[in-house]
Amino acid sequence: MDCEGKAWLKGLSVRGIKPGLDSINCLLDALGSPNKGRRFIHVAGSDGKGSVCCMLESILLSAGYHVGMFTSPEILSVNECIRLDGQDISDELFEECLSEVRAASERTDCECTNFEALTACAFLTFSKTNMDICLIEVGMGGRLDATNVIVPEVCIINNIGMEHTQYLGDSIVSIAAEKAGIMKPKVPCITINTGEALEIIESRASELECPLTIVNPDDIDILGCYPDHTMIRYGCSTYRLGLPGSYQGRNAALAIEAVLALKDSARIRQFIPIGLDDAFWPYRMQKMDGMPLVIDVTHTKKGAEYLRADIERIYGKVTLVTAMLSDKDLDGVAQTLSGIASKVLVSAPDSPRAATAESLAACYRKYHDDVTVFATVGEAVESAMKEEGTILVTGSFRTAEDCLKWVRKTR
Repeated sequence: MDCEGKAWLKGLSVRGIKPGLDSINCLLDALGSPNKGRRFIHVAGSDGKGSVCCMLESILLSAGYHVGMFTSPEILSVNECIRLDGQDISDELFEECLSEVRAASERTDCECTNFEALTACAFLTFSKTNMDICLIEVGMGGRLDATNVIVPEVCIINNIGMEHTQYLGDSIVSIAAEKAGIMKPKVPCITINTGEALEIIESRASELECPLTIVNPDDIDILGCYPDHTMIRYGCSTYRLGLPGSYQGRNAALAIEAVLALKDSARIRQFIPIGLDDAFWPYRMQKMDGMPLVIDVTHTKKGAEYLRADIERIYGKVTLVTAMLSDKDLDGVAQTLSGIASKVLVSAPDSPRAATAESLAACYRKYHDDVTVFATVGEAVESAMKEEGTILVTGSFRTAEDCLKWVRKTR
């Protein structure tokens, strides 16, 4: 089929990242303000945003709602970013909406970025399909992110860590201030942060008169971690999560509290256990069928700490295949994951933002004696498959993509 819209969208990538709301507001105004008049839940944070959205999607679908979801980045297809009732947007509807976004951009001389056009397309899609409630994941930061053009019914701020420092600032305080920028007057906010990040969020909540729910990690009991699910106890109830990893307990608690903050929570809350059990979000510690591969998209130090604990608990030592983007905490992740690796196979993901394999290898060599550099992620995975035991592939969404492309070629 004709994919002019996708080609146009991909071409916008040369404009890079431009934080700010002028372009997205211009686009949305020209499209008839599809970002208004719907119910939204807005999700920010450094880790777990997609998993929280996935759990909320599953709960709301179980309760009979029509649910739109916008997340990024994609792994294999940009269609993954816009979901309607649990399914990726069809090529036909995607092209239809992208065509309207492109026309609006050209009509208004708006030089939008790839992410701004994709965000506008998501809002337009949700409006056209009359979704009951829409889950919107922040792309980067919050205050100046293109998604910050809504008045949500609830906002969520997941764990905050050091990331995108060239855009968000070089301290937890500055990054937290950017992420707290999604908070709106009197709109309930759910967070699990502590320390300096929580202080910033509490100050913002006081200023805006936002009801603030603070999830205490100590209130989440991990009853069991398994390759395909996690058992937790939270709020006097026991839940089976359809996602592996103890850190998913934190994401589930945020999703539960967000549901309880909705205006129709009395109708939805009975579906929380069903939705959490049914939830599935790919490449979060996902074991590939028939292969010794575990694929994960963790890319922050805090995420790596949880990943290390869970991998160690479930699989023990692993052969680690890793590649990361340059704006991440390479050394922090390397220090954390080296302890579970019998050997480390390092490469660079296929991305203009990739950290060089040599720079990542230099970090790992501080903490591990067996580090080998490969030209591509695929070559690293192919070499790892010759080893005994489990292989963990992690470091970024693009690393997961490169691994999956290798898997497809071999099957």
